[in-house]
Amino acid sequence: MNFQVTVLKILAAYPDGFAVMEDLKHDMAILATSGRDWADRTRRLAAKAPGLDIWSQGLVERISGGWKITAKGRAVLDLMEARPAASEAAQVPAVEDSIAASTSPVSPLRQPADRAKRRRERRERRREARERARANAS
Repeated sequence: MNFQVTVLKILAAYPDGFAVMEDLKHDMAILATSGRDWADRTRRLAAKAPGLDIWSQGLVERISGGWKITAKGRAVLDLMEARPAASEAAQVPAVEDSIAASTSPVSPLRQPADRAKRRRERRERRREARERARANAS
C-alpha cells in the first residue's frame, strides 16, 4: 500500500478535504487491512507520479490536529486517476508537470450534507464509547 496516495484518497473523501488524525488513522487502518485490491490500486496510482511527496510539493497541509488536502493535491490526484490516454508514458510527465507547476485552483468536491452528519455522529458515538469504557474501568 502506498501511504501518500492513500492519504490523498482519504482526505479527498472528507468534506472540505480535512480530517482529524483520529479519523485519518481509523480510515487508514481499514484500508490497510482491506486486502490486495487497495494495495494494488495505490501502487498503480503511485507509479503514475514517481517522486510524489505530499508534504514538500504542497499537496497536503497540517492544520490544527489534522491534515487537509490542497487544491493542488486534488488536481494531482485527478491526474493520477485519469484513464490512460494513447500511452502510459505520456501520462507520467503530465502528472510531474502538474505537481511542479499547478497553480489553477480546483474547486473542492461537493459532498452531501448527510455524509458530514453521519461522520459527526460516528465520531460522537466513538467518543461516548470511550467515555463509558473509562467510567467502567474506574
